[in-house]
Amino acid sequence: MKAKLHQTRKAKVLYAIIACTLVTVSLLNVGRDRKVTITQYTSIDRPAKIRPDYAGTVVPPNIAPLTFMIEQEGSGYFVKIYSEKGKPIEIFSKTPKIVIPDRAWHRLLDLNRGQQLSLDIFVKSTAVKSSSNAENKRWSRFKTFTIEVANDDIDPFLVYRKIRPGHRTWRDMGIYQRNLNSFDESLVLNNGYFKRGCVNCHAFCGNRAEKMLIGIRSADYGSSALLVEGNKVHKIGTKFGYTSWHPSGQIAVFSVNKVRQIFHSAASEVRDVMDFDSLMAYYLVDSKTVKTTPNLSRKDRLETYPAWSGDGRYLYFCSAPVTWSDKTIVPESYDQIRYDLVRTGYDIDRDQWGPLESVLSAEETGLSILLPRISPDGRWLLFCMCNYGCFPVYQHSSDLYMIDLEAAKQTGQYKYSRLDINSSESESWHSFSSNSRWIVFSSKRGSGVFTRIYIAYVDESGKVHKPIRLPQKDPTHYDSCLWTYSVPELITGPVRATKEKLGRVVRSSERISVKMPITMATPRVGGPPEHQEPWQTERE
Repeated sequence: MKAKLHQTRKAKVLYAIIACTLVTVSLLNVGRDRKVTITQYTSIDRPAKIRPDYAGTVVPPNIAPLTFMIEQEGSGYFVKIYSEKGKPIEIFSKTPKIVIPDRAWHRLLDLNRGQQLSLDIFVKSTAVKSSSNAENKRWSRFKTFTIEVANDDIDPFLVYRKIRPGHRTWRDMGIYQRNLNSFDESLVLNNGYFKRGCVNCHAFCGNRAEKMLIGIRSADYGSSALLVEGNKVHKIGTKFGYTSWHPSGQIAVFSVNKVRQIFHSAASEVRDVMDFDSLMAYYLVDSKTVKTTPNLSRKDRLETYPAWSGDGRYLYFCSAPVTWSDKTIVPESYDQIRYDLVRTGYDIDRDQWGPLESVLSAEETGLSILLPRISPDGRWLLFCMCNYGCFPVYQHSSDLYMIDLEAAKQTGQYKYSRLDINSSESESWHSFSSNSRWIVFSSKRGSGVFTRIYIAYVDESGKVHKPIRLPQKDPTHYDSCLWTYSVPELITGPVRATKEKLGRVVRSSERISVKMPITMATPRVGGPPEHQEPWQTERE
């Protein structure tokens, strides 16, 4: 009798626990988006409007989830993401903000490399509820759109500079690295570590974080370049401008620019930049010396934006004639300054430079040719062209163009084409992935003020597909973000040197002393920047 009573009480307790659990789950579900089965709906013969617009894009198979906003009025939202393989992702939301589960997303992409993802979007109208049948009919199904998943991975890390879009001075700026597989962003170095100086012009050797250079300007600690080799960091006692590593990692070519920022009295973009003087030199890592050569430092030309070919046999760069004599004032013909694209051969074993060759002239294009970058496989030359000058980020006219170098080798002609991914705003800084299949670039599309980073796929034929904006965990992130993102560089692994270590080296008095073979008006080697020109080399 006692045993039966004990069993009965035990059963009652068990039933009570189960009942409480069910009630708790039910109550929790009241506060969450309810999962419903949509059996009846009205078909809308167009895709739903979403932001960012991912329809027709090609995405890396290792990219973070592409969160988005549905810009359709409604009281409920349902999104189904599916492909040939794997379990579909189903998302119910009471708000138009669609956040995709990380694991399910990566699983679906990895299973469907080279295939298409389909997205079905349902929106529930805001009409007054009535019967359950009418409730179901309140759903509208929009036309399915697709996203293509590429076979080729993108390099897992992206390094960029964040700075406010200032006009004359700055306060906060830094270099950051982003894990593209997720939304994790970490600081490489910001100017808070050296009394709000300028951190600028980061450059990597062969898309690898093991060897990089970072330009530093500081009124307190002088101008310098940080040489990062793995976990070792050294300070070179001079400022490197725009820098390009030879694929061997033995030398780095850099520009030395006498920069001036100017302002227009009336324009949609009042800021402008010009080089009053510029030339190029190169740093030899093993001997810790700096050299130049006549074709990189002509008195009658402005040389800038160096870029090595994938095999290291040629250095490409931009060059413009100096058409004015007084290099202390803005010339009246500032808007007639246009840069040619040239190259010179280099023999690294003999440290010997070849003659200059014209690749593309401003006379031929009618535009200023800037920011050349060559894909690691040596096939594609990507560059900007704008109406005039040396700084495309301030030029609405700046667009991206590409040359097929293999075709040029066969025909002897450098034929260029304007990319379809351009917008009505400025396209500027850009770089290739290590497998040459992806480009990242900065664009002011959407606002005309803030540069954002975009990712685009380059297929084997050279077609550059519709880009995606660098995804964020919150799809409304950029709506209130007052940072500009620029100088994007893809790398195969994270920068290992800590921000604390980099900051200590900047502040340290120890440095590699080099003698600059330069005869132009530039800041003193290793010295502080000119206080009366706080904008110098501080550019988006």
